[in-house]
Amino acid sequence: MNKKTGIILSCLILIWPVAYLLAGETPASLKKAVASIDPILPYQLARAMASPEFAGRLTGDEGYTKAARWAAEKFKDWGLKPLAAKTGYLQPYPSPYTLIDEAAITLYLPDKTGTDGQLSYQKIELEPEKDFLPLLFSDSGDKTGELVFAGWGISAPELNYDDYAGLEVKGKYVLCFRGTPEPGRAEFQYYDEHRTRMKTARDKGALGLIYIYPDVQANPNGDWLSGFMPAMISEKVAGQIFKEINSTAADVKKALQTYQRPISFPLKSRLAYSVKSRHFPEATGYNIAGWVEGSNPKLKKELIIVGGHFDHCGRHLGLLFPGADDNASGSAVVMTLARAFSTNKLKTERSIMFVLFGGEEMGLQGSTYFVEHLPAGLTQVMAMFNFDMEGEGDGAWCGLSAEPPAIRESIEKANKEIGIIRGISVVKRAGVRGSDFTPFFLKSIPFASLGSNGPHLAYHGTGDTIYRLNPEIMGAIARVSFLSIYYLANNQVI
Repeated sequence: MNKKTGIILSCLILIWPVAYLLAGETPASLKKAVASIDPILPYQLARAMASPEFAGRLTGDEGYTKAARWAAEKFKDWGLKPLAAKTGYLQPYPSPYTLIDEAAITLYLPDKTGTDGQLSYQKIELEPEKDFLPLLFSDSGDKTGELVFAGWGISAPELNYDDYAGLEVKGKYVLCFRGTPEPGRAEFQYYDEHRTRMKTARDKGALGLIYIYPDVQANPNGDWLSGFMPAMISEKVAGQIFKEINSTAADVKKALQTYQRPISFPLKSRLAYSVKSRHFPEATGYNIAGWVEGSNPKLKKELIIVGGHFDHCGRHLGLLFPGADDNASGSAVVMTLARAFSTNKLKTERSIMFVLFGGEEMGLQGSTYFVEHLPAGLTQVMAMFNFDMEGEGDGAWCGLSAEPPAIRESIEKANKEIGIIRGISVVKRAGVRGSDFTPFFLKSIPFASLGSNGPHLAYHGTGDTIYRLNPEIMGAIARVSFLSIYYLANNQVI
């Protein structure tokens, strides 16, 4: 945090508690504005975003760009001010991406040793999405190699931890879990990033890295590395591999978690993996943003940002990953709020900017770029509201920064009217698995992040379709958020 930002934040924390207006009964005009938020609107917006027309909204891909222009037109139609005179509602930034056209994995599991001393193998063809998926930044190739299990796939000698110690992985596939030996230890955060784990395996000569997940998920969060072929297999498939050591995936993972030390070993199993992919290193991604100017000559320079990620995982292997819940639902809530604030006659003293971020699924790229390139004249960000996965369930949760208290108080006051938030918790640390509030958190900008309580059953799968979304939960989250943001923008908090 720079000195100027620190001074502004300190002043806000000191001023807000004495600046609140005592809240009486909610005015009729405000009640009318809240009631005008129709749950059908976010549902319709999410349906459009999750349609095949936008091809799963993979940032950089033409489907995402088409969707971004569609959203920008909505902002224009609703009368929001554009982000910049030159680029309008779109904020471009570099966004390389990869499309996977074909992929196949064959496992060769040790079966028995013959009288000649030669080991025979059982051949198993894995099924895409059910048993495996390529990580969506894999290079093309067709390679067969032995498997080596390397725990968490972490090499951090300076932390006195190295899953690769004594392990030869050159020309082999590294098999590992995602996680760290000490989940609460912040020093391991860097090593839990996909990019770090992939580069470590590649630099040690591995053909690719094979993650073990409970269920396979689409994952575009990583860098394309020449000649490197990463993938993901299910725990069920990994269990077949671990039979050769008379164990299961669950038992091996439990041992890693219990002993918090490397458990690594070569395997007799072999893996044949082929991929045909196309990499686009010069692609452009977009944040989509529009804003409503505040009415107070002094306070309008202070900005409340309302955002959520617009992207998802795209179309690969002929499979569409629609991303209805994650995160067409959150984007739809942001757009619903944008329409409500821009078309309603109610004024706010502070300015409010509505942002649909690109590249969240690629590692918070769009929100990181945005917070580093705030629009001229609108750099005094007093708060950020984030919306991620709002479409499934019958309630909502909220995580927020501890200071200043005005954010929590605005949400609690709004929830007395709507009654949809089931729990509020303070976020003390934001890491590699955070949502788009993370870059703001790291800049010491106060935030609140809202989501529905699920269950989110088709996470990063082809089943995350519009049929899973509940319009009423999206509408309720939009209403409680409208009130919260309105109170905060007008100092109407107790």
